[in-house]
Amino acid sequence: MRKFLFPALLLAVVAIGLLHLFTPGDFHLSHNIYRRLSYFPIVLGGLWFGVAGGLVLAVLSSIAFIPHVLLYVGHGSQALSELMEIVLYLAAGLLVGVISGRQIRLREGYQQLAEKLQASYARLHEETAQLIEAETRLAAAQKFSALGRLSASLAHEIKNPLASIKGTAEILREEFPGDHPKREFVDILFKETGRLQNTVEEILLYAKGRPQEKEEHLEPLAAVARHVGALLERQLRGKQVHISLPENDEARQLLVEGAKFSQVFLNLALNALDAVGTGGQIWLTVESAGAGSWLLSLCDDGPGVPEAEKERIFAPFYSGKSDGTGLGLVISRKIVESYGGSLRVTDRTGGGACFEILLPAGNGAEVRLSAEESA
Repeated sequence: MRKFLFPALLLAVVAIGLLHLFTPGDFHLSHNIYRRLSYFPIVLGGLWFGVAGGLVLAVLSSIAFIPHVLLYVGHGSQALSELMEIVLYLAAGLLVGVISGRQIRLREGYQQLAEKLQASYARLHEETAQLIEAETRLAAAQKFSALGRLSASLAHEIKNPLASIKGTAEILREEFPGDHPKREFVDILFKETGRLQNTVEEILLYAKGRPQEKEEHLEPLAAVARHVGALLERQLRGKQVHISLPENDEARQLLVEGAKFSQVFLNLALNALDAVGTGGQIWLTVESAGAGSWLLSLCDDGPGVPEAEKERIFAPFYSGKSDGTGLGLVISRKIVESYGGSLRVTDRTGGGACFEILLPAGNGAEVRLSAEESA
């Protein structure tokens, strides 16, 4: 649009000059109107295009006015008056151009200042967000520090009674032979007591600042899943929820550290059990994700996780349950990440939520080849 303004002003100057040229000299009123009209393109040129625009249009208006001035050559004061009009054209163009130039510079300065203020505001907003995030992390770290001290104290108090419980479980195992119907529950008691004892020892070792040096016990993922299903049998039966466990070749061939992944699956399954309604469904699946990596998924047909909650549920001490600690998913993600993997929540096709564990090759999992594959 701006590129058409200057040609329009030029046309106005030419039109006024032609009016001067073709209007008889004794039509003084008309010529007075024309000379006053000449100020409009000069002033507008100075306002829109600065000093250069004002002077160019003043010079062109003066040239267009010359044929009219020539009519008064030899008329003394009248000719001088007409020449002074040209001087006024040039002065008007210069003055308006100078004033407009200063306004343009001021406007540009204000615009630059506004941009700097906007950038400063954006930086301040970003730094404020970082400060709030840092304060949140500090508060969480302080909570974890207090929780760590409390956990170490509780672990020390639990250690001795737990050893007695495990000893009692060993005696009970001797009382029930392998074919006894209650032997399965005694085995669960013994295994879970051992897992709890390992957890207590880990807490105590961590509190003392010494890393745990313990040989990992790898189990087929299918066996770990069955163990978790047995632990949840009573809750599942009480809520009439069916859990589907993986029994495919991948689940039998994939070896994982049983104690750690039992804890992960148990946390995820308990969350799913709370989410689904009576008669709901829970699925645990495992499949190869290519390049030696594995995808483990625990899905349910509950209401799903709202988009705004998908990251918040992994924040320490955040829980949607009134009696929840907000640590189950945090611990599960930490365990998975310790093997170089990732844990995330997605939407299940058909409704519900899916917690997906991606394990990269060579981190916390091994593949046991079947006899045919190894041959």
